[in-house]
Amino acid sequence: MFENALAQAADEVSACLTQTLARYPNVPLTDAMRYAVTGGKRLRAFLVIEGARLYGVYPRQSVWAAAAVEALHAYSLVHDDLPCMDNDDLRRGLPTVHVKWDEATAVLVGDALQTLAFDLLASKECAPKASTRIELIQTMARASGGQGMVLGQMQDIASETALTPLNLDQITELQANKTGALIQWSAMAGPILAGQDVGPLRHYANALGLAFQIADDIMDVEGDAQKAGKRLNKDTEAGKATFVSLLGMDEAKKRASDLIDEAESALAPFGDKAQNLREAARFVIARES
Repeated sequence: MFENALAQAADEVSACLTQTLARYPNVPLTDAMRYAVTGGKRLRAFLVIEGARLYGVYPRQSVWAAAAVEALHAYSLVHDDLPCMDNDDLRRGLPTVHVKWDEATAVLVGDALQTLAFDLLASKECAPKASTRIELIQTMARASGGQGMVLGQMQDIASETALTPLNLDQITELQANKTGALIQWSAMAGPILAGQDVGPLRHYANALGLAFQIADDIMDVEGDAQKAGKRLNKDTEAGKATFVSLLGMDEAKKRASDLIDEAESALAPFGDKAQNLREAARFVIARES
């Protein structure tokens, strides 16, 4: 059931992005934008759509917020892959944007995808009430900018030249910003669309986001690069502190499992309606890419 729901969410978001980008000029920039948003698990989009469904908001509306978060996530990956950041040549098993085109194009693609995200949230199809659209825009800006994802990326860059490796609390804060903030927004978008309390899904997403990053650190050590579709062992080669280096492999796996239990517990008020979100939590620490 979860696999079908994940695939359905991916199809709905891909159709929304295709429809939107069809209105863009037929130029190389648009081709590169389309390339950057193709593929991936669409987990963040899934969280938007399933979180909204809990409150009676269905994909014909929630898909706009789901597409927005995928556009913004794609922008972050394009910029993260640049030579001035992680200098990666492979993403989702394909050449990164700066490799397939060039660095300048990659910068502009990221810029265009970021603005696309907010354009999607501002559309009336996303939410009929202007106040709801404003709340979605404001919370995404905070989750993705200098208080969230971008801050986390800067903290990550700074950690590479720090005189001493980061400790566990510092790594947890960094990853809560770099990875967790956008996952949290994705889960909160549903109740925001419905005008409901975001508390239960925020709690769920906080635990889920941290487990997601611990699973990434584990994959970086034990994963298969071909299945992951990207270069692995980057953190080890860079000598960076990770959950695995600080906790050890066994304890890192236990910590991730405990966090998934916590995420599932946060869904108790929703009963069986939240089964797909429970399975998504288990998927996060079992994935190979």
